[in-house]
Amino acid sequence: MNHNETFETVESLEAELVSLTESLWEQPELGLHETESAELLSSVLRDAGFDITEGIGGMPTAFSATYGEGEPHVGILGEYDALPGLSQTVSSNRDPVEAGAPGHGCGHNLFGVAGVGAALAAKRAIDDGRAEGTVTFFGCPAEEILVGKVFMARDGAFDDLDAALTWHPSHLSAPFMAQTLAMNSVEYTFHGESAHAADSPQSGRSALDAVELLNTGSEFMREHVSDDARIHYTIPDGGGAPNVVPAEATAWFYVRAPTRDEVDRITDWLDDVAEGAALMTQTTVSRRFHTGCYDYVANHALSDALLENMRLAGPIPYTDEDREFAAELQETLSAETIEARTAQLPEERREVARSSVLYPDAQPSYDVGTVLNGSTDVGDVSWITPTAQFWAASWPVGTPSHTWQAVAANGSFGSKAAVYAAKVLAATTLDLFSDEALVAAAREEFEASVPGDYECALPEGTEPPFHLTL
Repeated sequence: MNHNETFETVESLEAELVSLTESLWEQPELGLHETESAELLSSVLRDAGFDITEGIGGMPTAFSATYGEGEPHVGILGEYDALPGLSQTVSSNRDPVEAGAPGHGCGHNLFGVAGVGAALAAKRAIDDGRAEGTVTFFGCPAEEILVGKVFMARDGAFDDLDAALTWHPSHLSAPFMAQTLAMNSVEYTFHGESAHAADSPQSGRSALDAVELLNTGSEFMREHVSDDARIHYTIPDGGGAPNVVPAEATAWFYVRAPTRDEVDRITDWLDDVAEGAALMTQTTVSRRFHTGCYDYVANHALSDALLENMRLAGPIPYTDEDREFAAELQETLSAETIEARTAQLPEERREVARSSVLYPDAQPSYDVGTVLNGSTDVGDVSWITPTAQFWAASWPVGTPSHTWQAVAANGSFGSKAAVYAAKVLAATTLDLFSDEALVAAAREEFEASVPGDYECALPEGTEPPFHLTL
């Protein structure tokens, strides 16, 4: 399909899209509290004539925006949550706008905007009679704590889709085809008895002792789980003054593994360790399950369509000024970081990337057949409907996500990547509208590659964990 008209549509929206990326960057909001960000994006689509559904999954900042009718039904996923403590000016020095405040270190100010642009371009094609089908943009909150799409999936938000498409800012451009790790997020709170730690310690029962025993027990579990599994924790509440026996203390765990079954087995074991820690300290323990997501299963048929359109739309048109600022940011990264971030590339592309400041040319997938040691709630969507996503070069080569360097890039030249991503998402949506064989191939592959039916990991009655990002 010739997508010149689609690309021209997105280009006509460029000023609006760039303005949206800037607005979100200037008002970074944490997951489940993205009130202004969600309203800004939903209002653009509402004003364009999309049907808006708000509050999906019990989350006020989750919404969908639908246009068109009939099949196929294509979903475009968007995110807009920021990260705590990453406030940063557009500067090549570490310089927070406000110390301790959030910042868009993962590029979600670009992420959701690109999806909005793609949905608007698909609407234009429907209105002009160039396409038939239904497009839905999903405003997905709280990806950084792996919550949004899980609760939306439990609500059935993605059940009627024939395909789902998305993207993510990065330092390179390629289809994202690695498997990710499934994950559970669980808090254990121990309840004991306070006492004066010096005068009458025998009167107390330390909840912090129980937390420490739980954490120690989890360390001994590591020998007996798969090499790809991950168990990590923090202590959000460890008590107060040292001379007071802590009556309450909390450990927050992430459990990750390549499959849901293994995650659940490890979590069950961790539950037993928590009970044992409570018995050993004569405390009690309560468990709060926050979220649980699936591993991501990439759809090759859709990924190939994305790559074809990435090549048609690219490379991202970065200017000499963009490259100059990118070079200043890249100079703040260590050679080891850049080397590690490009290690997965095939040898013939690795040296080209490492010698580049920005490398926006679309490449074949460099992670197919690998396991990425992280998690994404896009995994849940990929177990419900054929799903594909891609990386787009929004940062200097070698830049890790969740860094102040990424924040600075996302507030400047990264907006060009959002416009590029909108073109790719729109073009692939229209391919699905016009090509029944592509839809059928994606579905056939989905049926063969997804190893079971989707069952949301959330225990009955689980509510969105609004407290996690306050």
